[in-house]
Amino acid sequence: MITPRQIRAARALLGWTQETLADTALVALTALKRLESDRLDVRDTTRDAVRKTLEENGVIFLSSARGLGVMLVDQQGEAPAMQQETPKPPRQKHG
Repeated sequence: MITPRQIRAARALLGWTQETLADTALVALTALKRLESDRLDVRDTTRDAVRKTLEENGVIFLSSARGLGVMLVDQQGEAPAMQQETPKPPRQKHG
């Protein structure tokens, strides 16, 4: 099961507000706020809709013996744009 902390982290990776996630997942904003605040009175359907929406947008939920996390992967196999490194001037020898 995903945690409220993972949901908040996933939303941050996507740059989404709570309103954006609620609208995209087709859940009530109040339900999402309850889910992110770790209240137990959230329906499984709400939790599942939020998880599915985040996963459909490139989020992978991680769980290991060392802890929990999230990862954002590129969509449709597109490689992320590589930043061009500014060439450094050649070093001059001293001496």
